[in-house]
Amino acid sequence: MLDKTARSASSRADQSPLVIRRVDVIPVALPLKTPMSMAGVTITDAQNVLVRVEAADGSVGWGEAASAPTMTGDTLGGLVAAVRDHLAPMLVGQDAHDWKTLRPALHRALLGNGGAHSAVEMAVLDLAGRASGIRMIDLVGRARRASVKPMWLLGNKTAEADVAEAHARQKQGFEFFKLKIGVKPLAKEIAIAFAVRDALPKTPLCADANCGLTLAAARSYVEKTRKARLMFVEQPLAYDDIDGLKKLTRATKVPIGIDEGIHSLADIETNAKAGAGGVSLKLIKLGGISAALDAANLCKRLGLSVNIAAKIAESSISSAAALHLACGVPNVDWGVSLTHFYLAEDLVRRPLPLANGSVALPQGPGLGIEVDEAAVARFRVR
Repeated sequence: MLDKTARSASSRADQSPLVIRRVDVIPVALPLKTPMSMAGVTITDAQNVLVRVEAADGSVGWGEAASAPTMTGDTLGGLVAAVRDHLAPMLVGQDAHDWKTLRPALHRALLGNGGAHSAVEMAVLDLAGRASGIRMIDLVGRARRASVKPMWLLGNKTAEADVAEAHARQKQGFEFFKLKIGVKPLAKEIAIAFAVRDALPKTPLCADANCGLTLAAARSYVEKTRKARLMFVEQPLAYDDIDGLKKLTRATKVPIGIDEGIHSLADIETNAKAGAGGVSLKLIKLGGISAALDAANLCKRLGLSVNIAAKIAESSISSAAALHLACGVPNVDWGVSLTHFYLAEDLVRRPLPLANGSVALPQGPGLGIEVDEAAVARFRVR
């Protein structure tokens, strides 16, 4: 019998061309349940771009990318222009099943712009998967797990509020928490780490500074929170401070993770040589799921831990893609951040649910979700 990968390849070989006739780029602003503060920015709504790819037979695929001026340099207007003016014209008339040929041509035509490339790849693979009855992950790799346990971000003003929120989220099924640091006085953030650890003595706990600490402050934080048993401290220094990273990793045994500093395979190798213990892989930073899978395989070879994350905050469209990625990478030992949970309203008919502490990989074709086009119209930025 053919295995799933072989059946998928055979199925694709038998497919008639899936000709793309239209590509729409749709900017949206999605309200968060509560504002999210991190170093350098406070987010009250998520300004994202949707890509809707339609085939000649009327079938549709969807992609999404978050604007991230302080992480990728992508603004909402920039994402719209990148897709509308540069990528969409190259897709019209092409066969969506031929993504492996289309992808390198698109990247040659538009340098960088990881968010735009990611949203386009997501939409084309969603379309191709729906047309062929194949899940996205099986189009680009294979599923190594059927579900993941998502983490929850804690970033309140007080330790009491963080502890209360952690307990509330535990009751909902979350069993992995990340502290947002680099936004309050250092002594207060150290105290919060211990307060949350005391409240959750056996729960995985980490911290993320989003480039918000100096080298001296980072050294102080990792040293003074050692007994709080943080799994890792993410991006304490500026994304390009490789010399500082070397000094920090030599001074502590606490693993240091890199997020904002990872935009390519070369970045992973550079930060690994500087002593990083792991990296956060985001679709918008690397340009899509194909590149992110390559990055995860490189991390495995280098012995790096991996966190898979969506940007704050993406709908269940991008969260589904992040979930496909998280279920397909060799290791995901530093957890998974699925950020549709932070939205007041989603863009799909059935948002990805948390059940028994896990989010299951959708089993439907493509992304495995159904977009609510009425919700898209309601949140569209005009």
